[in-house]
Amino acid sequence: MSTTYIVRDSATMLRRNLRHIRRYPSLSIILVAQPILFLLLFVYVFGGTLGAGLPGQTGQAGGGDRRGYLVFITPGILFMTVASVALGTAISTATDMTTGIIARFRTMNIARVSVLTGHVLGAVIRTGFAVVIVTAFAFLLGFRSAAGPLGWLGVIGLLILIAFSLTWLTVGLGLAADSVETASNTPLFLMILPFVSSAFVPTDAMPTGLRQFAEYQPFTPMINTLRALATGAATDSDRWLAIGWCVAIALLGYLWSRRLFLRVPGK
Repeated sequence: MSTTYIVRDSATMLRRNLRHIRRYPSLSIILVAQPILFLLLFVYVFGGTLGAGLPGQTGQAGGGDRRGYLVFITPGILFMTVASVALGTAISTATDMTTGIIARFRTMNIARVSVLTGHVLGAVIRTGFAVVIVTAFAFLLGFRSAAGPLGWLGVIGLLILIAFSLTWLTVGLGLAADSVETASNTPLFLMILPFVSSAFVPTDAMPTGLRQFAEYQPFTPMINTLRALATGAATDSDRWLAIGWCVAIALLGYLWSRRLFLRVPGK
């Protein structure tokens, strides 16, 4: 099948997924509300204490420390926003697999990969809207940045790359699940691992064993790079680790998803 037909069929499947988002907005609202609740919780409940322990803070709990902590955790919250939307993609993929619509697609003369790319592209677009809402909310709370236009372009580019890679992974998790309920649970590690990373506290503050895990898990360099780009700091070697992890996760997720999708017999 030619590339033209693949692109055409992928665009058709993308429109289908965007219509589902518009008709059933409750899932999107929940997925956006979750990172906003985390932002409020960590800034206003824990921010005074955790912010005082950040490098450059005065050590006195108060409003200034909360503002500094808001700047520190916002990149981690943006990462969790991407992960939250990716989790929703696993659910929508599993729904397609369990309701029989995939069997109908198999009887049609369309590119099979377009069914998967429609989910991925739709999730990336939904991620963009979610990130804009969460970022605007962070600015309303007092987030300020010294980054220039290039820094924010880097943030946008990295968030798109993270969304693309995590979405392909969750598409595979959705295809592997035997029910929608299972698909809603298996990707939860995407929401848990950021808590054991540099998202909310510096890894230097963790015990030795936990610190080593946090420093070498894939989400830490992604969050560190987002933080550096969003604050105008140097990204160092983290940017290459972040890009490398994203490419590896996207490639493995795509190959796994494609294998799972093609081996499911038609009905």
